[in-house]
Amino acid sequence: MSTPGPELFFTGTGLDRDRAAGITGEALHGMDDGELFIELSRSESLLWDDGKLKSASYDSRSGFGLRAVSGERVGYAHSSEVSEAALKRAAATVRAVRAGHEGVMSEPPRATNAALYPPDDPTGEIPLEEKIRLLGEADAFARGLDARVAQVSVSMASSWQAVAIIRADGREVFDYRPLMRFNVSVITSDGEKRGSGAHGLGGRGHWRDYTGGDKWREAVREALRMSLVSLRAEPAPAGEMDVVMGPGWPGILLHEAVGHGLEGDFNRKGASAFSGLIGEQVAAKGVTVVDDGTIPLRRGSLTVDDEGTPTSPTVLIEDGILVGYMQDRMNARLMNMEVTGNGRRESYAHAPMPRMTNTFMRAGDHDPEEIIRSVKKGLYAVSFGGGQVDITSGNFVFTCTEAYLIEDGKVTAPVKDATLIGNGKDALTRVSMIGNDLELDPGIGTCGKGGQGVPVGVGQPTIRLDGLTVGGTG
Repeated sequence: MSTPGPELFFTGTGLDRDRAAGITGEALHGMDDGELFIELSRSESLLWDDGKLKSASYDSRSGFGLRAVSGERVGYAHSSEVSEAALKRAAATVRAVRAGHEGVMSEPPRATNAALYPPDDPTGEIPLEEKIRLLGEADAFARGLDARVAQVSVSMASSWQAVAIIRADGREVFDYRPLMRFNVSVITSDGEKRGSGAHGLGGRGHWRDYTGGDKWREAVREALRMSLVSLRAEPAPAGEMDVVMGPGWPGILLHEAVGHGLEGDFNRKGASAFSGLIGEQVAAKGVTVVDDGTIPLRRGSLTVDDEGTPTSPTVLIEDGILVGYMQDRMNARLMNMEVTGNGRRESYAHAPMPRMTNTFMRAGDHDPEEIIRSVKKGLYAVSFGGGQVDITSGNFVFTCTEAYLIEDGKVTAPVKDATLIGNGKDALTRVSMIGNDLELDPGIGTCGKGGQGVPVGVGQPTIRLDGLTVGGTG
């Protein structure tokens, strides 16, 4: 396979490279910021369910989005037709936001020599027939592990995105982004009750990284283990209690209940529980929260964001003190703060906004077993499903998909239907012990905001929170 280059975005589209830069420059004259974003993408998904291939899809698309920023106003036009004529129509549309404003174009993003991913498309490295065979083998493997397996669902999804970002002065940034995910869900039954469990893995590598060797078998075993735990789980008790959250995926609560509140647009508008609190203590000492889009192969990692700014490790909370927000270019300019490389968009059809990449709490110095032993009576939350968060107040409700009682310092019976209820900022002040076992999630997260979904990563070590409200049915 030949290595794609910049010509990939212009050959066969009818869009001349120099003319594209010229039209973009004319459209953005007198604006404060903006860019032309060109995207080429390919995606494939396969679903094996109920003992057969249920669906298979492939999609290839291209398009562009042209954005003009004038003060706080944003003009955005997009098209699936990548041509000079379509770009001219878009340029005429976005210029309407200037409305007499005479801006000075912001400095372009700093350059980067880093490239987290090669330009080649890895989605086709495994032939379709082999992928279908693997799905069937995973189904048969799960059913062969335990007679209580009633239903198995296995899916594989991959995509490859190539983007070109052209600024008003003609500067260009090119980036290439692979993304893979393998997922298994298992339903078990003992004749009276049913249990369910799911496990996935993925990231921005190659298919062999996630399905090679015994990795897919490990995913099947984990989904089955969770399903069998669910099968024997008893109703969770309710009330205020100490809660221990496990490492890795439980960081999704941190992402939702705290991370969104640290995005620049919410804070510029005063709509976050963390607005105006830079320099203040918002969490217990020892709590350090970071967003880092530079970690190789992680689901939320990018060489540059969707405005062309290199991603970076951004410390948000340091030893309990709020020290920063995640910023795109517009909100950073309006708040007179540094751009952090968090301007992201779902596709060419969407304007960028401040979004998380990989958000996690740094490790502490406590042994995880020590944390468990410290709890007389409480809840050990290992995995989470859906939840609801109010960004303005920080209030959240999250459902545990795997949780256990802690009794006299020991993990005992599994429980079901447990929910954690609280306030993101308040919950951070209740962290009393932080484990030394930081883990990132297995590569399965997608974040929704403003109608857009983007891949993200989460993580944390084992942590203890004192006096959190637990909702249950027991």
